[in-house]
Amino acid sequence: MIKKYTCQNGLRIVLEQIPHVRSVAIGVWIGTGSRNETPVNNGISHFLEHMFFKGTKTRSAREIAESFDSIGGQVNAFTSKEYTCYYAKVLDNHAPYALEVLADMFFNSTFDNEELNKEKNVVYEEIKMYEDTPDDIVHDLLSKAIYDDHSLGYPILGTEKTLETFNGDKLREYMHETYTPENVVVSIAGNISESFIHDVEKYFGTYEAGKKEQTFEKPRFHGTEVVRKKETEQAHLCLGYEGLQIGHEDVYSLIVLNNVLGGSMSSRLFQEVREQRGLAYSVFSYHSAYRDSGIVTIYGGTGSKQINVLFETIQETLAKLKEDGITVKELNNSKEQLKGSLMLSLESTNSRMSRNGKNELLLKKHRSLDEIVEQIDHVSKNSVDGLANRIFTDQYSTALISPDGQLPGAK
Repeated sequence: MIKKYTCQNGLRIVLEQIPHVRSVAIGVWIGTGSRNETPVNNGISHFLEHMFFKGTKTRSAREIAESFDSIGGQVNAFTSKEYTCYYAKVLDNHAPYALEVLADMFFNSTFDNEELNKEKNVVYEEIKMYEDTPDDIVHDLLSKAIYDDHSLGYPILGTEKTLETFNGDKLREYMHETYTPENVVVSIAGNISESFIHDVEKYFGTYEAGKKEQTFEKPRFHGTEVVRKKETEQAHLCLGYEGLQIGHEDVYSLIVLNNVLGGSMSSRLFQEVREQRGLAYSVFSYHSAYRDSGIVTIYGGTGSKQINVLFETIQETLAKLKEDGITVKELNNSKEQLKGSLMLSLESTNSRMSRNGKNELLLKKHRSLDEIVEQIDHVSKNSVDGLANRIFTDQYSTALISPDGQLPGAK
């Protein structure tokens, strides 16, 4: 049972008690990411996340790390396009201490100049490391191809140019505008009593920040091509199709469709591209859902001389999927796989904390396990087949990184 509480300042707390475990996961979720940025401050959400670990008024960066190491806990953070999360997982008896340290990082980070400059170098290296990973960066290129100048197309890490401009004042100003109480959810899951909500409220329930209203401009899907010529051993290809927004009524049909297409080892793409033709080591598909849009991405990496064959094989697989639809066996297997994944994820306090935090932040609602299973069971062959024909049209974007920069196929 998920308990939900709204503090007087508008901050939301969600707590799920799991009495049979010995751990507690605590996450502070903020509804801001690279989507909330501009070309001038792109990367600031991610950089701010880094700086939260670099010292508070009473703890040095080392002491923050030692705080969790000394109790056998874990602490980490991540930034996405639409949200940022700081989280810790600890033994249940250490939950109050973990909460205090997370609150200290949230409210008392100093953004010291010396630490700021050191961390800029760390993120520079992260950007360079990313540039050396073409099978990662091609997905960013696809976002750029699809969303063009819209902020959903911005890289989460930002650029070396924007990073150079960040200072303590800019970080504090960005926090004041985006880390507003109404835009923050604290999610807790594990062996913890309901009264822990009051501990959270004590730290987070009264603070104030800016009152800037969040507005989201719905992006337009562009069917364009982005190519980067780079000396790589493989050519890396991404195709992007317009998907569904988060919370869409057809989302479970799409999850089943993606599973059949490229979401598992028994999927059509994996079997056809890798097992039957030996064209790629890595081939898969996935769906990214945002507040008001979504992308279905197909990725494959192969030798540049085989890129045309890979592209043709993907297109043939999609054409067959649209023409014949999925089989009853594929439908049933996918449903069982989904239910299995869901049940297994519920054994982790971290994944429950994440699920509840994200649902509260983006959807403001929570479905019970029975409701989700019921929705999965309601997915029909017709709904999946209809979705395949709606999504996999000639309107798609292509991103390619290869030594010769030659796009496969012709639209």
